[in-house]
Amino acid sequence: MALLLANHSSYPRIGDGAGQQRLRRAYAQHERGEVTSRDFEAIQASVIQEIVQEQAGAGLDLVTDGQIRWYDPISHFAGRLDGVKINGLLRFFDTNFYIRQPVVVDRIFWKEPILLEEYRSAQAVSPKPVKVILTGPYTLGRFSIIESSRYRDVPELVADYTEALMKEVEALGKAGATLIQIEEPSMLHHPGDAGLVKVALTRIGSRKGSARLLLATYFGDAAPLYEALQGFPVDGLGFDFTYSRGLSDLITRLGSDKAIALGLIDGRNTRMERMEEILPTLRKVLPKVKGSPSYLTTSCGLEYLPRDKAYLKLKHMAAVRAEFVGRG
Repeated sequence: MALLLANHSSYPRIGDGAGQQRLRRAYAQHERGEVTSRDFEAIQASVIQEIVQEQAGAGLDLVTDGQIRWYDPISHFAGRLDGVKINGLLRFFDTNFYIRQPVVVDRIFWKEPILLEEYRSAQAVSPKPVKVILTGPYTLGRFSIIESSRYRDVPELVADYTEALMKEVEALGKAGATLIQIEEPSMLHHPGDAGLVKVALTRIGSRKGSARLLLATYFGDAAPLYEALQGFPVDGLGFDFTYSRGLSDLITRLGSDKAIALGLIDGRNTRMERMEEILPTLRKVLPKVKGSPSYLTTSCGLEYLPRDKAYLKLKHMAAVRAEFVGRG
């Protein structure tokens, strides 16, 4: 069975080296009007190229653009839709990271592709396939404030966010994206709404073309929803094993018809996992997974770590796979 190495999503955009500080300086200069938007974009593009090549150099089979242009996982997409304005800051789950909260003031409307050029520019400088990351409609809805009379509740809001994501996924699929990751961490905190997420993914999946969809959950225990998730209309499921200690036993017992992204490397802790902590899980879980390929990845995005530690996590992940394969 195939076991690919993949970055989960984000990657630290700032490092300790002098050259790795240039995006921070450029951002401040751009805010003060000292750097043009064109020059700022060029600096962002150079950082993305650096980060893509860093991931590939660590041995990954699938990379991301590191979400370098994203302010946060919520406002980057929602804030570029008609009918949505961006308000103040809100804590993102149990992290020390804050998102800018969308305020829905009118009917949500998708005008044009939002991530398409970001994907194309990253793929153009990457020696490896680029995985596209999209925050799912349910999580977008849960983090939004409704101020428009067009929406009575979260399900109505999710329906229109879904419509926007359908069009976005269609554009990405036509552009050649092979793997699109839909992130729905909020579902784990509202498991009663799993059916709402399933309906949304059914609609999104109808537009994916030849691309594969991976549903990623994190910052919560996915074990209570595991059996239900097997019936979701996606090609793969991504899990944060740092929150789901019993998940490996559940997968071993029930198996999986879908590919699994095994988030066994803690994306929020600088400690390097020991081989003895990971290899037994790979040995017992992977033979039960029918979907292929599966992925070894971090539990969440790596923006919570220093740049040098994030790189070491990816290098360590490659060493884990080499050891796993070497032991047969």
